[in-house]
Amino acid sequence: MEFRHLVRVANTDLDGKKKLLYALKKIKGVDVMLGNAICTQSGMDKNKKTGELSEKDADKITAVIDKITEQGFPEWLLNRRKDPETGVDKHLSGPELKFTQENDIKKLKKIKSYKGFRHQWGLPLRGQRTKSNFRKNKGKSSIGVKKKR
Repeated sequence: MEFRHLVRVANTDLDGKKKLLYALKKIKGVDVMLGNAICTQSGMDKNKKTGELSEKDADKITAVIDKITEQGFPEWLLNRRKDPETGVDKHLSGPELKFTQENDIKKLKKIKSYKGFRHQWGLPLRGQRTKSNFRKNKGKSSIGVKKKR
C-alpha cells in the first residue's frame, strides 16, 4: 500500500501527512470531539496518518459521517439539535451546513429580530462590547493629508 498525500473523505480533501483525528477537522461540521467519536465508531486508529488509509477505510469513515444520527452518538455531539422546522436532532456537514446557516440568518433578518438586525449591520450578536473591538477599518492605516512639494 502506498502513501497518498490527498485523501478524499466526505467530499473533502484531507492532508495525508496529518493524523486522522486532526485531518478530519477539515470537514465542515466535524471537530476534534466528533472526529474522535468517528474514529472509534469506524474502528480506525486516530493516531494513524491519513495518507495510510485505504479506499475502503475512507469509504467506511464517509459512511459513518453521513449517518451520524443513526450511529448512536450522544445528542450533545450533534450540531443541529431540535431543528426548528422538524424538531428532530440531526448533524449537518459540508455544504449542507453552510446552506442551513445562511437560511437561518435570512430568516432572522426577514422576521426583523434583534439578531437579524445585528447580522445585517455586521455587528456582534451576543452582547460583546463594541467600543474598541469590531471596528471596520481596524487593520488599514490611514494616510492623512499629503504635503505639496
